Amino acid sequence: MKINWFLTKLHALKFVQHQILNLKNSSMQAIDQATQATINQWLSGNYDENTKAEIQALVDNNATTELTDAFYKSLEFGTGGLRGIMGAGSNRINKYTIGTATQGLANYLNNKYPNEKIKVAIAHDSRNNSDYFAKITADVFSANGIHVYFFSALRPTPELSFAVRHFGCKSGVMLTASHNPKEYNGYKAYGADGGQFTSPDDKLVIDEVNKIKSIDEVKFDRIDANIQLIGEDVDKLYLDGITALSISPEAIKRQHDLKIVFSPIHGTGITLVPKALEQFGFTNVTIVEEQSKPDGNFPTVVYPNPEEKEALTLAMNKAKEIDADLVLATDPDADRVGIAVKDNNGEWVLLNGNQTGCLLINYLLSAWQESGKLDGNQFIVKTIVTSNLIEEIAKKKNVTYYNTLTGFKYIGQLMTELEGKKYFIGGGEESYGYLIGDLVRDKDAVVSAAFIAEMTAYYKDKGASLYNALLDMYVEYGLYKEDLVSLTKKGKTGAEEIKAMMVKFRENPPASLGGSPVSVLKDYELSQETDLATGKVTKLDYPTSDVLQFITADGSIVSARPSGTEPKIKFYCSVNAPLADRKDFEEVNAALGDKIKAVMTDLQA
Repeated sequence: MKINWFLTKLHALKFVQHQILNLKNSSMQAIDQATQATINQWLSGNYDENTKAEIQALVDNNATTELTDAFYKSLEFGTGGLRGIMGAGSNRINKYTIGTATQGLANYLNNKYPNEKIKVAIAHDSRNNSDYFAKITADVFSANGIHVYFFSALRPTPELSFAVRHFGCKSGVMLTASHNPKEYNGYKAYGADGGQFTSPDDKLVIDEVNKIKSIDEVKFDRIDANIQLIGEDVDKLYLDGITALSISPEAIKRQHDLKIVFSPIHGTGITLVPKALEQFGFTNVTIVEEQSKPDGNFPTVVYPNPEEKEALTLAMNKAKEIDADLVLATDPDADRVGIAVKDNNGEWVLLNGNQTGCLLINYLLSAWQESGKLDGNQFIVKTIVTSNLIEEIAKKKNVTYYNTLTGFKYIGQLMTELEGKKYFIGGGEESYGYLIGDLVRDKDAVVSAAFIAEMTAYYKDKGASLYNALLDMYVEYGLYKEDLVSLTKKGKTGAEEIKAMMVKFRENPPASLGGSPVSVLKDYELSQETDLATGKVTKLDYPTSDVLQFITADGSIVSARPSGTEPKIKFYCSVNAPLADRKDFEEVNAALGDKIKAVMTDLQA
């Protein structure tokens, strides 16, 4: 009896083991051959034991989906660098993908600058593992004979750009994933001018990264003599440079106790924004304590993004509590800034990126004009999807303006081209990124926060709130209202749908939008502008980019653009109407909101 019982149990155990093995085999069969080969390479290759253990645990747990996503491709080094979810795998941010990117960049630098002493700068934000990835980056550069200026602690992205320029570096790297969720990290690569790489160098760097076929080609062995720590000395130079840009110091003196609430949203803004405000002369800055400590888990927000109302909730609550004049909030790497102001009903409202950018340009040009500094040798820049109100302001002030493709690297590239010929006053893009002065070549929330505070003091000194300054700007130039509509299309099918939508728009552009005929089609991929009434075609002088713009007879503009970083197609819509008086704002604003809905309905018909 005991023997039979034992045999029965043994057969049952074998059956269960057989079923588990079948499940494991069927699960692993769902992984294609190429992906499985990459998994095997990582399990058998020259990777550390912790990485192998993490991969093996996924294999043992039949985590097919996770394994596929982590290994089905190599994380692409794009024109801005790397960005992805952290973890083990070829499609993840980890020591090896960071190391490969750095080795490729080092190879590019050594090829481009033979027989030169090459210098680079490295900084990192508050994200989990950013400091570790920064160290790996420094290790690889140093092992390739490159001198590294290494920030000893977290710093904002714009200061990295400043350091590249200050030290005469050939390149720089910022470890950040901007305002992505906490699971992400990334790697921004910069050129010798302090801006992110543009054509043709961006493609040359990508080619060098793609040439690396084995982790054994990456030099990880650090050479300490090639690494130099930097920190407070650079902070001082950078902050002094920002302070020297101030246009209205007398207004600040009179309004020094302006009540400012600032939140770094657990990011690097805490290192320099309060100091910049202090150097400008502001003495009444309240920091949101719950969000003041750098923390890559971003415990008080869903997304550490100043574009999201939820991320500014604590700051606005504090503003209500102390009856503040201004709310400022920066993203984790402090290159974007969001603001909130009190409206005429005493309610706190968030300004969008277009509103803040237009206010800044209007203030800068007005203050320069008042001080007699505008002499025709200045210019401003915006991107093609940013409010055309900025153009109208520049025209009235007789200041040269330029449009660039979406992405601040194009603004930086233009600044470098015009350096020594014209003076850059300021510029920006609708996605909350602005720059004043030519200290750096990237969007800069440190200088922007200081100037937004200065702008608020300037208008308060004249007896106006920043909100009323916004309304007065609309009365003078017209009320411009913008909105962004994003359609998410995931996976291979989604990518095909987005491509098909762009083909359809190119071949059959809408005849009218929001009740007004479409008069002009701009196709930035074909580099041509077409007058739809006459058929006349003129050349667009921009790098090619998959963007379409529909311009109506009444001045409405819709830009269609597939996202480069997300499975989305984005529609940027801008409409405008005259505003006769401040008191008419709510009515005209609501009517423009209805018009945007009508435009988007027509576009998707």
